[in-house]
Amino acid sequence: MRLLVVRHGETDWNVERKMQGHVDIELNSNGIRQANALRDNLEKQNYNIDLIISSPLKRAKKTAEIISNGQIKIIYSDKIVERGFGELEGAKIEKSKEATINDLYDINYHGSIKGLESLSDLCERTSEFLNEVKEKYNDKNVMIVTHGGTIRAINAYFVRNSGKWKIAFNWSKKL
Repeated sequence: MRLLVVRHGETDWNVERKMQGHVDIELNSNGIRQANALRDNLEKQNYNIDLIISSPLKRAKKTAEIISNGQIKIIYSDKIVERGFGELEGAKIEKSKEATINDLYDINYHGSIKGLESLSDLCERTSEFLNEVKEKYNDKNVMIVTHGGTIRAINAYFVRNSGKWKIAFNWSKKL
């Protein structure tokens, strides 16, 4: 199986540096251009994608639809929606007194932000998803269109046994 993982295109909240989480934000015009450019690049590179699995949130869904161009089957999975950021959704994280962006992706952070999905819950649902994909589509070229937090959980799934598990989520550290 070949697995390609893609983050959705840009939204206005990305530009404004707001936490999106489960809030269903549309792509902006630049995000649409990004998705079109990716589709064109994938076609030039002959990736031969058999299936796209996308988060059902609008920003990922639209990105997947543009990449598919009506030619590739798309399946939607709630297991790869963005991490829920609870009361921080819509807030500019740089101004949050509760946590910094580094705190939110530090595996050791145990803050008390109401509605914040734990990293362990995010990793659990992402692991379940990836195990299902391996089982069902082992002979396919699969593209996953999802979100930044979920991509970090996908990364953690693959580095879990490499001794780098604790830093797989930290924005400020590189593997």
